[in-house]
Amino acid sequence: MYRAASGKTKTKVIFLLLKPNKPPRRSDIMSPPPHLQWLTISFALILFLSSSSVLSHSSDRVTSLPGQPQVGFQQYSGYVTVDDKKQRALFYYFAEAETDPTSKPLVLWLNGGPGCSSLGVGAFSENGPFRPKGPILVKNYHSWNQEANMLYLETPVGVGFSYSTQSSSYEGVNDKITARDNLVFLQRWFLKFPHYLNRSLFITGESYAGHYVPQLAQLMIQYNKKHHLFNLRGIAIGNPVLEFATDFNSRAEYFWSHGLISDSTYKMFTSYCNYSRYVSEYYRGSMSSICSKVMSQVSTETSRFVDKYDVTLDVCIPSVLSQSKVVSPNQVGESVDVCVEDETVNYLNRRDVQEALHARLIGVREWTVCSNVLDYQLLDVEKPTINIVGSLVRAGVPVLVYSGDQDSVIPLTGSRTLVSRLAKQLGLRTSVPYRVWFAGQQVGGWTQVYGNVLSFATVRGASHEVPFSQPERSLVLFKAFLNGHPLPEEF
Repeated sequence: MYRAASGKTKTKVIFLLLKPNKPPRRSDIMSPPPHLQWLTISFALILFLSSSSVLSHSSDRVTSLPGQPQVGFQQYSGYVTVDDKKQRALFYYFAEAETDPTSKPLVLWLNGGPGCSSLGVGAFSENGPFRPKGPILVKNYHSWNQEANMLYLETPVGVGFSYSTQSSSYEGVNDKITARDNLVFLQRWFLKFPHYLNRSLFITGESYAGHYVPQLAQLMIQYNKKHHLFNLRGIAIGNPVLEFATDFNSRAEYFWSHGLISDSTYKMFTSYCNYSRYVSEYYRGSMSSICSKVMSQVSTETSRFVDKYDVTLDVCIPSVLSQSKVVSPNQVGESVDVCVEDETVNYLNRRDVQEALHARLIGVREWTVCSNVLDYQLLDVEKPTINIVGSLVRAGVPVLVYSGDQDSVIPLTGSRTLVSRLAKQLGLRTSVPYRVWFAGQQVGGWTQVYGNVLSFATVRGASHEVPFSQPERSLVLFKAFLNGHPLPEEF
C-alpha cells in the first residue's frame, strides 16, 4: 500500500482511496507454479548447489548507484526466477548492514498495495540507506541497515522490475500465489547467498503486507517441519490489514475524531454504509445508491488536499495546479520530503540507474510505484490474516504490530483492537502494561506487550509509512524488536 502524496491515483491500491477508478478484471485464477522440487529440497542440496559459480551472488553486486554518497557496505540487486517454465522472476535489492554484517540478522521487507514496490517505497522512501533528491541520492541517517542486512523484494510478479515473459502471469494473482512465490524466492535467494542460511531471519512490512508477511511466515513454518531451512525469529507489520471489517471501519471514527468529517456524515458513515460494505459492493460491481451517496459526502468533506495516509502532513501539489509557476515542495523537518514519490519515479526510470541495479523493463515502458499490469484478486482483502498471526504466536514466533498514529487508512484503533482480542483468545497475560516509550528525548509512542511474544506499539506523529515520516522513532522501534527488548521507558 502506498501513500499517493503527489495526488496521482493508484487504481490498484483498492482501499486507500475513497473512490477507486474502476473494478478489477474478472480473470481465471492462475494455476500456481510448480513448487514440488523446492518444497522437497534439502539443506544439503542447497549447500551443494551453492558451490556452483552460476549461483554466485557476485554478478548481482552493485558497485555504485548513480549519484550515491560513498558508503562502506555492500549492495546487491538482481533477479531470482520463481518459475522456470514461464520465466517469472522477482527483483530484489539487498543492502548489507553498515557495520559488522556477519553478526547482524537478515530482514526481508515487503510493501503492500497489493501491487506496490518494496524497492521504490521501502528502500528509497522509507528505511533504505538512500533517498533520491533530484539527480543524486542522499544518505538516510536512520536507515534500518544500521541494525540489519536489509532485503527488499518487489512482489508479486508484475510489480516494479519483477516480470514474466507471459502476460497471463499477471492475471488472477492472489495471496496464495504470492506467498508461494515469496517462499520460492527465499529458497533460491539462499542459493546465491548461502552464508546467510543460518542467520536470524525476520520478516517485516506494512499495509497489505499484513497479508503477505503472515502467510509467508506460515509457509516457512510448515516447510521447516520436514526441512529446517528458515531461522525465523519474528515478524513486524506496520499499519497492517489483518481483518477487513475491523481495520476498514475504524476509519469512520478516525475521520470524525480528527475533524475531517461532520457529525451528520459520521452518523451516515456508521449507520447506513460503512467502509467495508462500500469496498465489498464496489468490487462486486453492485454499488448501492446509499453507499454511493455516503462515500461521495465523505470524499467531499475529507478533501483531496488532505493526505489520508497522514492527516497532518502537507501534500505534494501536482504541477498541473501550479500552471505557470513553480511550487516548491513542502518540507516537514529535514527528513520528510512529501514529493519523494516523484523523485523516486524519476530516479528509477533513468537508464544508468537501471543498468547499475541490473534491472530491466519487460513488457512495460516504465517503472511505476504501483503496478499498472498486475490484476490482483482484490477480494482476498476480505480474508482475515489475524488468525494466521495467532498461529505464529502459538508456534513461538514473536509478533510486533505497530501503527503510525496519523494514518486514517488503517487506523491504530483497529489494529489495537485486533491485537488485544487476539491476546485474550490466546490466553496471553499483559507483560508490559500500556505505557509511553521514548526516542530522542521525546515520547515516541505507546506500547503494550502480551506474554513476551505479542506486542503492539504506536509511533507518535507517524504516517501510514512509519519510517518515511518518523525515521528516528522507527529505527528505535526496529532495534528493540530485533533484540527482543522492551521499548525504552525513559530517554
